Amino acid sequence: LILPHKIQLQPPSRSQPSDRLSTSRSLLYMGGLLSRRGASVRLASWNVAAVNNNPFEYYTTLADPRYEQLMVAVGELIDAPGERDVPVRSVFTQPMFEKLKASMAAQGWAGIDAVEEVWESDLASRPIVSGFLKDKEIGAKRLASMPDRFTNTINTEDGRTVCRPTVINNYDVPMPDGDAWFAQWHAFFFEAPLLVKAKSGAAAPRLPCAMLSPIKRSKYPALSEAEEAISLPLQLLCLAIFDAILVGLLNQLSPGAWHELKMSICEALVVSKAQRTIDVLQRPEYADVDLLFLQEVSGALVTALRAAPALAERFEVLEPRDCDAVRDQNSLILVAKRLLAGPAGEALSEVELGAEALSGAPVAEGDLCVFRARLELGGEGGATELLLASFHGDTNGLASTPVVSALRQQAAGLPLLVGIDANTYLTRDPKGGKKFVGDFVAECASGEAPLAHSWQGPPEGWQTTYNARTYLQPQLNKAVRYAERATSSLADNNPKDFLLYSEGAFEGAGACARDNTGQGSYVEGTSIPTLTFPSDHCIVSTTLRLR
Repeated sequence: LILPHKIQLQPPSRSQPSDRLSTSRSLLYMGGLLSRRGASVRLASWNVAAVNNNPFEYYTTLADPRYEQLMVAVGELIDAPGERDVPVRSVFTQPMFEKLKASMAAQGWAGIDAVEEVWESDLASRPIVSGFLKDKEIGAKRLASMPDRFTNTINTEDGRTVCRPTVINNYDVPMPDGDAWFAQWHAFFFEAPLLVKAKSGAAAPRLPCAMLSPIKRSKYPALSEAEEAISLPLQLLCLAIFDAILVGLLNQLSPGAWHELKMSICEALVVSKAQRTIDVLQRPEYADVDLLFLQEVSGALVTALRAAPALAERFEVLEPRDCDAVRDQNSLILVAKRLLAGPAGEALSEVELGAEALSGAPVAEGDLCVFRARLELGGEGGATELLLASFHGDTNGLASTPVVSALRQQAAGLPLLVGIDANTYLTRDPKGGKKFVGDFVAECASGEAPLAHSWQGPPEGWQTTYNARTYLQPQLNKAVRYAERATSSLADNNPKDFLLYSEGAFEGAGACARDNTGQGSYVEGTSIPTLTFPSDHCIVSTTLRLR
């Protein structure tokens, strides 16, 4: 009995379920007695999700009943604030404003007097909910969201992650009242320089207040000329008011408990995110995966993948040359080492698709990972040469079809396997601004070298996301009530993730499975991520058979 190269017969183990691949492979690999026809390969694709700086931005699933109570209470207060809709000056007080004004003036910013006039004649007397949080003009002018973008979470050149004292990030110091919050907030902006890169690329110490940029009326026309002229101090004042309101509301609705809930979410989805992701991938349910396509992978997770003994022993970790270290969201392919037809340097080679091939599709650096691979899939037919691709589509899914088309053209007759977060949607957008799932799968299946997908049944059973924005984030126009997180048109419950394969080379050998637990199972109605499942996308997996 002569075994094919790199194939070893092993007795089935608990970590290798016999109902999927073990039996078929033992037949295929016994001395190459069978041809490649019928050889099988197990695939999985997972958008592991980039770290979200705001642990409260999306609803999650927590066993602690205080979480649901808090989310419901916040939504009810925003909807009908009543007597709790107090003036801004009651939460961001006059002494706070005076100290902020003096510190901004010390920075040499123009327009301090004009901002004081806006404060006294307008902002100070506005109701905190109906007049500030719900004011669409503040949102259109980006007066709170723009400074939040620059100062929410700052990664320094000396390896630290520094958070602004606010509800909507991973800041871990308690803020039991407004005075405690403001002392920490003011110190963050004006007292402690951080080592960050300047526009020149050189690292230099800068105060967070100096990281703000003027807001341009040319880009945000809702802004008046007068507001544009004072946009630096005006946006920082609006951010201070925004942060003060959220701290005040949460200390009123859930004193003490809200910070504990926040820290439990941060621990699971930020501090331990990479390790929890590794834990899922190392579970027995995924012990027989041959090809693993990952999207939105951070540099920290790449390091963790290569450092995890069980995964490093099993897989070659492939990442694109154009990895984006700044956005830190990259697509990867993990290939089982035992399937490689020769040394990795010979069996695997990266394929780069230029802008011309992608037809101008909105593809960010690191979002597309493509490799040519020679794999021993079993039998006497020798190695199979394939094109493998992992892709993370743009938010509206408009790049998905052009990228898949470019991959089909690049394959030039080779079998193609793709793990993709296509960002497709269950409902057709009449304006064509979002990719309809029916159009995407039809386009994949059309023309020469058609691609099939692994889903079965109607698209209503393909959803791989289940999330909705809470009221604890700057864009209240996108917020959803807790009770409506499954039904609201603003919720993201869509069929986004696919395993695509060349129809002429492969056929399905089993159902496509969804996993939103990290244990190989799917629980209907679960908001993800959870404290044990660290992504807002399900894992999808299937087994294919060579025709």
